[in-house]
Amino acid sequence: MAQCAYCETETFMFDRGVPLCIQCAEERDSKPKRSPTVLEIRATLLQDLLGATARSSDANREFDEAIGQFPSGLPHPDGVQRIKNASNKLFVSRKEMGTAHNRLNDYLSRGIVPEDLKRSG
Repeated sequence: MAQCAYCETETFMFDRGVPLCIQCAEERDSKPKRSPTVLEIRATLLQDLLGATARSSDANREFDEAIGQFPSGLPHPDGVQRIKNASNKLFVSRKEMGTAHNRLNDYLSRGIVPEDLKRSG
């Protein structure tokens, strides 16, 4: 169990990896939203890219492990499904990484703020 980052009560709830109790979450949500700053937008986009890259790396490792279990090159029947699952996971994670990369690039090169990061204040 973690302690809330604001009031230090014990909580199981997390928001973006930060422990947060229900009371503090409700209080934070009741405050009017402000527009994010340039640094906050860039930090969020970088964090999204780093997360997507880590997931892609994990999926790649999982795929390599699935392929590497069959030195003869001929997997067992259940191994075929494992390879398919690992391949699908790798495909999805690489697509997410590409999306995160494009969002960051669009913001840095053209100043386009993704819709989900815009807040009306």
